[in-house]
Amino acid sequence: MNLTIPLATIEVVMLAGVRIAAFLVIAPPFAHGAVPGRIKAMLAVGIGLAVAPRAARAEGAGTSMAAGTGQFLADLVMQVVIGAALGFLVMLVFSAVQAAGNMIDLFAGFQLAAAFDPMSMSNGAQFSRLYQMTATVLLLVTGAYQVVIGGLVRTFDALPLGTGLDLAKTASAAATGLTDMFVASLQVAGPLIAVLFLADAGLGLLTRVAPALNAFALGFPLKILMTVTLGAAAYLALPEVVGALTGDAVGTLLKVGR
Repeated sequence: MNLTIPLATIEVVMLAGVRIAAFLVIAPPFAHGAVPGRIKAMLAVGIGLAVAPRAARAEGAGTSMAAGTGQFLADLVMQVVIGAALGFLVMLVFSAVQAAGNMIDLFAGFQLAAAFDPMSMSNGAQFSRLYQMTATVLLLVTGAYQVVIGGLVRTFDALPLGTGLDLAKTASAAATGLTDMFVASLQVAGPLIAVLFLADAGLGLLTRVAPALNAFALGFPLKILMTVTLGAAAYLALPEVVGALTGDAVGTLLKVGR
């Protein structure tokens, strides 16, 4: 029994798999250190096989190996660049959660206890790491990662194989994503930051009234209590925030295409 696999099909699977692998290395939640590299490779191959018919039907999909090995290697490099760019855009969207945690840590004084997390390859204090881990868990348990993968699959229609990356659209999407990240982080942490700022202002006025009283030394545990108490309100809003960011991430992926 002879099994014949068209060479063009193998090429499409390889190109699609390379784009997906580069995406999974950078985009959350797959970029987390707890996800083994073998799992990422298996996901890339599996999704590449599943998306191959769709990618082959897309306009301008793939180039023939008959065009030369050099051309095929250039296409592989291009798919790595496209996958990495798409993964970076998704990471930029979901970085709003960690940025919100960083802002809370900064105004609450928790930055003194910042530490490097080798799993996420990021540096942050308590709320930053808590928000980041919670967002990762929510992406997995709510199935939002499937929406992200679905958006990645749709990029083979918006940005078919064999086409280059539009740098202008990519730069525009990155600039928009960066702006949206700051806005989203302020929406999450803004109320708590305002309360902590008013607490600092009140402590400053108290110091002016009673200079002998070390108001800031007394206020440090007060700010910790306020942060832990009021931070629960912002923490409970994370499921809705992650859901909204998932839709924004998919929209950002499709903006890069034609």
